[in-house]
Amino acid sequence: MTATSWKLRCVACGTEYPGLEVRYRCNCGETLDVVHDLEALDGKALLAAFEARLGSRRPLDRSGVWRYRELILGLPDASLVTRLEGNTRTYDSARVARYAGVQRLTLKHEGENPSGSFKDRGMAAGITIAAHLGMTRVACASTGNTSASMASYAALAGMEAFVFIPRGKIAFGKLAQALAYGATTIEIPGDFDAAMALVQDVCRREGIYLLNSINPFRIEGQKAIVFELLQDLNWEVPDWIVLPGGNLGNSSALYKGLAELHAMGIISSLPRIAVIQAEGANPLYTAFTTGAILEPVRNPQTVATAIKIGAPVSWRKSLRGLAATNGVVEQVSDQEIMDAKAQVDRAGIGAEPASCATVAGVRKLSARGVIHPEDRVCGILTGHLLKDPDAVVRYHRGDLEGIESRFGNRPVQAAGDLESVMALLRKM
Repeated sequence: MTATSWKLRCVACGTEYPGLEVRYRCNCGETLDVVHDLEALDGKALLAAFEARLGSRRPLDRSGVWRYRELILGLPDASLVTRLEGNTRTYDSARVARYAGVQRLTLKHEGENPSGSFKDRGMAAGITIAAHLGMTRVACASTGNTSASMASYAALAGMEAFVFIPRGKIAFGKLAQALAYGATTIEIPGDFDAAMALVQDVCRREGIYLLNSINPFRIEGQKAIVFELLQDLNWEVPDWIVLPGGNLGNSSALYKGLAELHAMGIISSLPRIAVIQAEGANPLYTAFTTGAILEPVRNPQTVATAIKIGAPVSWRKSLRGLAATNGVVEQVSDQEIMDAKAQVDRAGIGAEPASCATVAGVRKLSARGVIHPEDRVCGILTGHLLKDPDAVVRYHRGDLEGIESRFGNRPVQAAGDLESVMALLRKM
């Protein structure tokens, strides 16, 4: 399959455009899908290739994106940009499963990507397309993880990167990455949605390539999450895949990947998808539960900064996937997120707050009887524990505003001599 076999197709009106046109939206204003000619592909042959590449030493085969390159981009191998992204672990924790109210819970930890989040999968594809188009400058708006990933991959590809972030509303662990990787970091007043509106205008006027998830090729890379998850499971489809929802590119990507595998006969059924939003940033939840058109949440508020997004770009794609999989949307409070995070962390896995909306959501859905105790559930953890260390320490010290430290592990004070420490240990 070659790049000329791609099309860009509007998710709303169905209008098609050339596959490599620099375009992020349809003329009607809606987002676009990359459409592959799946009939030109042999599902059985692809499955055999995916399995064979697990034992390869070739960098592209060892990438958790380019291992599945026939379903991502049809470009020459030499043009593919990689940091050997993907290959993230899956964890089965009895502790976390008990807390969530299910018997079988597998967590796929996308925080183990090179820059610490799932964004690296999409950025591998996005930067590859930027290079193929001859772009030398890229930009994004970000609450943190996108900026870190884009800055890293842009540096790898020798491109100039511009990051637009909401001033004072980004965790230092993520800001540090954007600065360290050399991106020009522009802080603006307002929230992510204000930054997103501005960066689109800047890219349009200056001819800079936009790498937010409105870019359809970002979605192509991110759908490799579900390819790798199913390969981890020996291609056995779980009952549920549960993940956090912010800008909703990830849930859109997972459904697109699942639908393509199903169309080629690689999997025989589709799992149900559950998207979990924070109560203070819940536009998809409101739209899903009311049946109304999505209305943005003004001034979204949540401790889970990675999903602190009030006007998600990919909402229509996400709803499409939910409808096709009989999926659901749930919302969870910051208290529920941080309590679930304490359980994930204590199990030795660890993740940033937004990731742990996944576990909080499984717990809530199982309590409601939507997810049954015997269901096979796979949850996506999207970012690394150290993306937001301030929230971790403040939770355990008991000084995270509005949050009760129910599972806190408060540091203790001791004098700096052996006897004092021994006396302290004997009291524990």
